[in-house]
Amino acid sequence: MELAGQAAIVTGAGRGIGRATALELARMGADIVIAELDKANAEKVAAEVQALGRKALVIATDVTKRADLAAMAERTKRELGRIDILINNAGIYRAAANLDVTEEHWDAIMNINAKAVFFATQAVLPAMIARKRGVIVSLASMAGKVGSKTNLPYNASKAAVISMTKSLALAHAADGIRANCVCPGFVETDMWTKVAKEQGALLGMSSEEFTRQRRAAVPLGRMETPEDVASVIGFLASPRSAYVTGQALSVDGGLVMQG
Repeated sequence: MELAGQAAIVTGAGRGIGRATALELARMGADIVIAELDKANAEKVAAEVQALGRKALVIATDVTKRADLAAMAERTKRELGRIDILINNAGIYRAAANLDVTEEHWDAIMNINAKAVFFATQAVLPAMIARKRGVIVSLASMAGKVGSKTNLPYNASKAAVISMTKSLALAHAADGIRANCVCPGFVETDMWTKVAKEQGALLGMSSEEFTRQRRAAVPLGRMETPEDVASVIGFLASPRSAYVTGQALSVDGGLVMQG
């Protein structure tokens, strides 16, 4: 119970990596704030957290709205008494050839995947600074470390998360706050279904063939599970990583090694 007595906020915790992370941190002893717009999924995850013996607080949060993020932080402090951990997990995916990227497409990706990461962090920083301790873990992606022919806005948004992580870590190390991010590869989630469909269409193949090819490219020989990512987030949130900050940790089965 390395996180016993701590309070962790997980944005987009209703499914996929967010859900797996909420449950991982709960198993480690933390009380969990499920910052999620999908009420039905949020309530299901809350019940799973409570079944693990931890408190669960559902807060309807649109991460693109600073007022929602401020309310998320204030309600967490009011009802759980503290904010120890923030997991910036909420994100979206859209693929398009460069000439087909619209301003709306660009803004939607950047607002959720990058801008919201900063302003969610900004919302919790005062509470962490006041207590001289805190952990921030954000979801980047291997996409933030490589190029793409059909995915430029998404890749750029995840590269922004990596850059922000380094700056946050540097700026707030003296405040006792650590900031890191994880860079998953091909994760079997609802988002992957969308990735495979859109990328397959752009590349002239079925979503099943796209997935088969991507799986074959993974050095460890399998697709990634949400739990693979959540276990690493749990490590970064725990005292075991007390001397780790400003890092973009690849959790991708070895994909980035191939360049």
